[in-house]
Amino acid sequence: MTERPSGGGRENRRRAAFNDGYCGKIINRGTNFFWLISAQTGRSRKPPTLLTRDYRQPMQTDHLTHVPFSSLGLTNSLQESVEDAGFVYCTPIQAATLPLALKGQDIAGQAQTGTGKTAAFLLAALHHLMETPVAEDAVGPWAIVIAPTRELAVQIHRDAELLGRYTGLSFVAVFGGTGYDSQRRQLEAGVDVLIGTPGRLIDYYKQGVYKLNHIEVVVLDEADRMFDLGFITDIRYLLRKMPAPGQRINMLFSATLSNRVMELAYEHMNNPQVIRIEAEHVTADKVRQALYHVSAHDKIALLFGVLRQQEPKRIMIFVNTKKAADRVTGYLLGNGYEAGVLSGDIPQPKRLKLLESFQRGELPILVATDVAARGLHIADVTHVINFDLPQEREDYVHRIGRTARVGASGDAISFACEQYVYSLPEIEDFIGQKIPVLPMTEELLVEYKPPRRMERHRPPLAGGERGRGRAPHRRAPHRA
Repeated sequence: MTERPSGGGRENRRRAAFNDGYCGKIINRGTNFFWLISAQTGRSRKPPTLLTRDYRQPMQTDHLTHVPFSSLGLTNSLQESVEDAGFVYCTPIQAATLPLALKGQDIAGQAQTGTGKTAAFLLAALHHLMETPVAEDAVGPWAIVIAPTRELAVQIHRDAELLGRYTGLSFVAVFGGTGYDSQRRQLEAGVDVLIGTPGRLIDYYKQGVYKLNHIEVVVLDEADRMFDLGFITDIRYLLRKMPAPGQRINMLFSATLSNRVMELAYEHMNNPQVIRIEAEHVTADKVRQALYHVSAHDKIALLFGVLRQQEPKRIMIFVNTKKAADRVTGYLLGNGYEAGVLSGDIPQPKRLKLLESFQRGELPILVATDVAARGLHIADVTHVINFDLPQEREDYVHRIGRTARVGASGDAISFACEQYVYSLPEIEDFIGQKIPVLPMTEELLVEYKPPRRMERHRPPLAGGERGRGRAPHRRAPHRA
């Protein structure tokens, strides 16, 4: 194998622009590559076998199209990475969007969750950066990916480093909750592709840590979630600090494209091409859905009955509140199940550690609020249980999309109690089908032990001061 010299992405692009006169001759970098959903070390040229990144077991391929990556004209470094991974054919969203995005066309893409949207926009963005010359004195970032949650930003950053392993480009992720100084230092050292959540991106931008005047590619991932979390004002602020829409490539990807999302697209994009993949099937085809009508009082008993009946290997349990997440996790731990809880008040370092443990298979059960429902690429999640039916119909799609990722199959089981059943008609209308109802039997309502007490995580008050809320209530003194 030819030895690949070292160097950063900015220097590589300058060399291609000013020495070779053609960026396509850029020198590839790196020795090994792991693709977003597959892994194969070395440079074997034997017939490719698709392997999952986490467990390296054969992956189903009947979700793929007949469009080979080799036909797309990817830049050398990206094509070599795909070949080393043994990955041959595109998923539907990749086959539909990549030929357009690689030509510089703006894209508003909708596809079933878990079908490769992240790889689509990363490959398109990296291809443009590697093929487009830059001025000698220009500095990045050249591309920015905006995500609604910390977990999704971390996942995209990990996938970008894997997909861009041979490019020599530098990738930095910024997000709240942890690493403020370390993230700032990474930005100050220089970045080619910036990935982050809106709040932290604006914080560093207003401090002048980085600039947006050289952005060539902008990606909004899970745009509908941006609206749900109230980030749209921040998104518009960032977009207005970048070059005009006609001077950059704009890509918007989401599992759903609502009217408000499309309004944002037409306002800040350059005549985007709308791509909708299998819109008649909002949920993933290989998710086996089921629903139990159960009283709120019996939901814990039913949960243990389902766990005993199904014997899931890796499961995500979704609830609607932090209090419910602690309650369910406490009962699981008190009854001999290993489980972790992922909600908004968990410190960021612990959140990341929990996700890594769950991804490696060390933690079999993850109880989560909707903060974890979007964009997480976790292989081999066999079951999703909606302990609480979501209050927003779109959240149902994103929750059950944590299973049946990229062609695999999985089970999604929902509990409809008197508190949350009101959202069921909207959910079924949105997905275009009735969720099959399973009968309740006595065998499913099992006895269980008391819960383990859960430690609450409360953020410290500024300066270490005590809270100055309402004074504690005291009994009035007895008067004779």
